[in-house]
Amino acid sequence: MMELDSIECVSTTDGGIEEDEIHHHHHHHNNTNNNLHHHPNHTHHQFSSKPNNNNNGINGNGINGSVVGPTAITPATSVHELLECPVCTNSMYPPIHQCHNGHTLCSTCKTRVHNRCPTCRQELGDIRCLALEKVAESLELPCKYYSLGCPEIFPYYSKLKHEAMCTFRPYNCPYAGSDCSVVGDIPFLVDHLRDDHKVDMHTGCTFNHRYVKSNPREVENATWMLTVFHCFGQYFCLHFEAFQLGTAPVYMAFLRFMGDETEARNYSYSLEVGANGRKLIWEGTPRSIRDCHKKVRDSHDGLIIQRNMALFFSGGDRKELKLRVTGRIWKEQQNPDAGVCIPNLCS
Repeated sequence: MMELDSIECVSTTDGGIEEDEIHHHHHHHNNTNNNLHHHPNHTHHQFSSKPNNNNNGINGNGINGSVVGPTAITPATSVHELLECPVCTNSMYPPIHQCHNGHTLCSTCKTRVHNRCPTCRQELGDIRCLALEKVAESLELPCKYYSLGCPEIFPYYSKLKHEAMCTFRPYNCPYAGSDCSVVGDIPFLVDHLRDDHKVDMHTGCTFNHRYVKSNPREVENATWMLTVFHCFGQYFCLHFEAFQLGTAPVYMAFLRFMGDETEARNYSYSLEVGANGRKLIWEGTPRSIRDCHKKVRDSHDGLIIQRNMALFFSGGDRKELKLRVTGRIWKEQQNPDAGVCIPNLCS
């Protein structure tokens, strides 16, 4: 596995780049939390450890408890329970199957139980429960993310499609150094990244990172680091990776927005790396953390530095990687007079 021998990060404010550099360790894809180290001298921006009012039912292991809709549609919720498959507990959609004794289950689970009723063990056959399918057509139910703030009510057959794209659905943990199954809203995940993954937190919309690697030719697996920036009242994740592309290592830096894609489009960022009178500059829109980390990396949507260029930027005998990546985040504001977007610098 490739290791970055030293990673230094400087988060700058409008006053310019600060002199103090903050060291933090590189995290591997297969690292556990026990291998993560948090520098004791690091100063964090303090985030609230309390979830917001819309975070009911979310904890570090996922979403707990059932979602109850408004009082006016509580009777429909009890009917909804009849439409719950006893095997997978998901809502059943046509064809809904039943055994000779009237026990129902969904078509997906019918094959999983080898055509035997999971309730009475009788053979299922090919009996459709047309009455229950008709009942489903008449129902209107709240989104299952009602307790997280979604006010929408949908016909039964539209509900599933909405929930797959609901903006109130919880986010997956954006940490890329391990497989993490934690979900939650943004304030919860910020606390989770800081407390459980020991991710560095910085305040400000400009930054200056330096990456040092003693043997840059050894790249066997994807390697990354993640830093969270707080600016404009939002949170952004900065990734830096070294991974094999074809036969040679490449280095990549990119930004992800901790929110939905529609919100991410309100922001832009730039990344710059260079030395010896040359530089590479990337400007783009941060990707939402709804897009998984691997999807962003594989789409090459960020600053990519080929190994030879990275070594050229590093200077010296080209045997050690020394890359300094600087960046800036800004908010796009609509100019009502010109009808175009203009940058709004961080204040």
